[in-house]
Amino acid sequence: MRIACWQASTHPSDVAGALARLRVRAREAAEAGARLLVTPEMSLSGYNLGGRKLRELAEPESGPMCGEVARIAAECGVAIVHGWPELAGERVYNSVRVVGADGTGLATYRKTHLFGDIDRSSFSAGDTGVVQAVVDGTTVGLIICYDVEFPELVRAHAVHGTELLVVPTALMVPWHFVAETVVPARAFESQLFIAYTNWTGGERHLKYCGLTRVAGPDGRVVAIDAEISDGLLVTDLDLSLIAGVRAETPYLTDRRPELY
Repeated sequence: MRIACWQASTHPSDVAGALARLRVRAREAAEAGARLLVTPEMSLSGYNLGGRKLRELAEPESGPMCGEVARIAAECGVAIVHGWPELAGERVYNSVRVVGADGTGLATYRKTHLFGDIDRSSFSAGDTGVVQAVVDGTTVGLIICYDVEFPELVRAHAVHGTELLVVPTALMVPWHFVAETVVPARAFESQLFIAYTNWTGGERHLKYCGLTRVAGPDGRVVAIDAEISDGLLVTDLDLSLIAGVRAETPYLTDRRPELY
């Protein structure tokens, strides 16, 4: 399976501009042969905007933002993972959605582990851990940013059959080691692929560190070299590696959850 990760530069609160840029990147991803395009955390609105602004921008899944992403996916013929502030009743969630290459919404995940005051002042926490969709025959799992720092959640995805775990993120300075060390470790210990896709630039007091990468079940990494670049990382996933790695180092069968 060929995927593309869009390491995007920030344009806070510019929803129309984000959708226009997404259309360009989706077309580029499709032309490169990618079957799935992964974008950063809150990719349609920006992340660190403050609770009031995010509530102003928030829309339900049936709103125009998600509708336009569905049109872009169908127009370009590529599945898309995108984030937005999801309005559900009186609550706003930090959500990520995967849309099929025909524009059909396949799954939506609400961030379950909220990061500090930045998240807690703006969002409610989701209460569903493992959310998956099938894209091009591959079982794709959805989590967001801080979630990947909880090994229990990543392992739950592995146990439930996730082959590719997509992680839209807004990783900021100085937490480079999360991308450099934690993400490859998570991929290796749970023996799946992880597509970790970050912003560059900054919002308010935050500076994002880029370091978008895809880590394989053997812990090997493909990454964008320049921390400040805005562009696509396109890579092929050899899904047969998962079975080979799990046979060689059988963490999933050797674990003893009754002791935990």
